[in-house]
Amino acid sequence: MTNAAIRNDWTREEIHALFDRPFLDLVFEAQTIHRQFHAANTVQLSQLLSIKTGGCAEDCAYCPQSAKFAKETGLKADKLMDVEKVLEQARAAKEAGASRFCMGAAWTRPKDKDIESISAMIEGVKELGLEACVTLGMLEAHQAQKLKDAGLDYYNHNIDTSPEHYKEIITTRTFDERLETLSHVREAGINVCSGGIVGMGETREDRVGMLHALATLPEHPQSVPINRLVQVKGTPLYGQDELEGLEFVRTIAVARIVMPKSVVRLSAGRETMSDELQALCFMAGASSIFYGEKLLTTPNPAENRDAALLKRLGMTAAA
Repeated sequence: MTNAAIRNDWTREEIHALFDRPFLDLVFEAQTIHRQFHAANTVQLSQLLSIKTGGCAEDCAYCPQSAKFAKETGLKADKLMDVEKVLEQARAAKEAGASRFCMGAAWTRPKDKDIESISAMIEGVKELGLEACVTLGMLEAHQAQKLKDAGLDYYNHNIDTSPEHYKEIITTRTFDERLETLSHVREAGINVCSGGIVGMGETREDRVGMLHALATLPEHPQSVPINRLVQVKGTPLYGQDELEGLEFVRTIAVARIVMPKSVVRLSAGRETMSDELQALCFMAGASSIFYGEKLLTTPNPAENRDAALLKRLGMTAAA
């Protein structure tokens, strides 16, 4: 395929058929489509900072930041960081080569007074010449507009998994509530960053359902993170069977095919991936990574390892 169409009417049957294709055919098509819409051999580098850690009231079965699992995980809750301390980290991220700075707070939903502090962080990040992204939980429409007014480029709010499997992972907020937040973000004119996590005991049909939910939104998310579960001792999903590597690559490839213009991000879980597996993910259409040794509270490959891998692959950081 050389001229992929942007479609929002994908059926589950069509997406399932993509998953079932011979692996090399699937990856070849994904890379072909990738080069139609994105620069070859480039990767966008983002850095993620936890600006408010732990104490979250949600019960997401994968997350060590849930207050419900704090006794088992040993993670202590912290207050929202000071604006200047956040900007110090943003300056360091820019010096390390990041073009986007992402800030995450462990909230069910922010209060309006929190939005004021977050807005100051966004403005400071933008003044440094970086793109700004935040993930704060569920948003009201007026809060999304406030973030837009502050200059926010991206809002991250993952749907996590398929609508059917969702209730097995989270009970404290619904799948539809996630979609409502995405609608508020989209209507405010902020780029949507939304993907999911694989390896949470879901079936292939659930991976189909997750990508179907994203690909049939009124507008495809501008950024689609595909996370591989990072198992944290003390969370309900600790000890889960790890998703087989080639199935993970298939998920990346199908995401690329059904959402051609979206930037597919090879997200959490890279710390345990081989260089070869990551290279296959880039071949399948991933073109963004989180850079830096920590993703919120979980480990990430060291910056020098990433730099060495990109050099070996002949890839460069996107401006």
